[in-house]
Amino acid sequence: MEDSSKLQNKSALEHFFKIAEHGTSIKKEVIGGITTFATMAYIIFVNPNIMSSTGMDAGALFVATCIGAAIGTLMMGLFANWPVALAPGMGLNAFFAFTVVGEMGYSWQVALAAVFISGVIFVGLSVSSVREWILNSIPDDLRYGMTAGVGLFLGIIGLKTAGIVTSSPATMVTLGDFTNPQVYLAALCFLIICVLSVRQVFGAVLIGIFSVTAIGMVMGLVQYNGLVSTPPSIAPTFLAMDFSGIMNVGMISVILAFLFVNIFDTAGTLMGVAERANLVNKETGKIEGLPKALKADSFSSVVGACFGCPPVTSYVESASGVSAGARTGLSAVVVGLLFLAAMFLAPLAGMIPGYATAGALIYVAFLMMGSIRHVDWDDFTSAVPAAVTALMMPLTFSISNGIALGFITYTVLKAGTGKQDQISVAMYVLTVLFVLKLLLM
Repeated sequence: MEDSSKLQNKSALEHFFKIAEHGTSIKKEVIGGITTFATMAYIIFVNPNIMSSTGMDAGALFVATCIGAAIGTLMMGLFANWPVALAPGMGLNAFFAFTVVGEMGYSWQVALAAVFISGVIFVGLSVSSVREWILNSIPDDLRYGMTAGVGLFLGIIGLKTAGIVTSSPATMVTLGDFTNPQVYLAALCFLIICVLSVRQVFGAVLIGIFSVTAIGMVMGLVQYNGLVSTPPSIAPTFLAMDFSGIMNVGMISVILAFLFVNIFDTAGTLMGVAERANLVNKETGKIEGLPKALKADSFSSVVGACFGCPPVTSYVESASGVSAGARTGLSAVVVGLLFLAAMFLAPLAGMIPGYATAGALIYVAFLMMGSIRHVDWDDFTSAVPAAVTALMMPLTFSISNGIALGFITYTVLKAGTGKQDQISVAMYVLTVLFVLKLLLM
């Protein structure tokens, strides 16, 4: 009877996730899910580290990260049947903490409200054809510039957190103090991750973070607090959104920045993973199940904000699970369950030092910066706006400023050189909005 029950459960899984249709097996899906989790689990340590700089409770952030990632990933697996995992977005969390709260001076509660509203708009765009219209209206070169710019933004935050670069009254920035053990440990973490990644070692980012944490423990820089405990309370961040400051004109650009980065980051990730997972219909060229995947992704941002997360988005690390054999939502379900289990590792998360997560942050930054190679450098009117977008994000310490200046530059250059046919209606509208944003702020 027990064997019969196992067979029935197995058959139900195969039928629900259409395992045979996708040319995979339950074993491959489980292995793929574990692989994806191992490559992106760093977020449960990095996100609380970044977000807690706003004054948010670190324990609640840890649980919120796990829950936000779990709900988003389970939704993607069960509703869309895609092998894609989700979690709070890298870059978006830094924008939340260091620009919206740190630079612009909004409270984290107001910033969470902005995330919630951008998520609601995201849902509206996803259930209509507007999201597709926007994606088709924004030039590819600007998209590449945005991704690279977010990478540069992450990079300077990681380098600053590590102490590898520091402020200077003479040159604005300068090299940090490498006699400080935390500085060279952060650099060591980055190098370990890079070497292991090139060698395709399983869980390279986690190994780098844990290795440097262990070294810090030996040096007396990290105190051991245990590994497992009851999850901390989510109460400090749950439904803590403050909508009172949303009517401020400056919040419009913040909401748009959250929205645009989420839209383009998600689009690139989903399309890339779909190609690798053979989800593209060879006859029609359409991506199977894309509308459901887009809806699952957008709803996740709204749910994440309720728990205290920056926008929850699809992770490109899902491609590692696909490479290991994942083809269906079963692998995403495995990842979601692992995120839920990770909630009991709060003591471990509390031990991870900032210099260890900084090394991981710099590594992720370099991965994102790679998109700049796709820019058409032979077309000056396309290359310059992409470069402006990328450079101005770290130099103004703001993703939204980088987007605004890049879009304005694109429209002016194209219009000024007689290439108006390359400017969409959406670009004109967005350019006007961004000009007003710069003039009114």
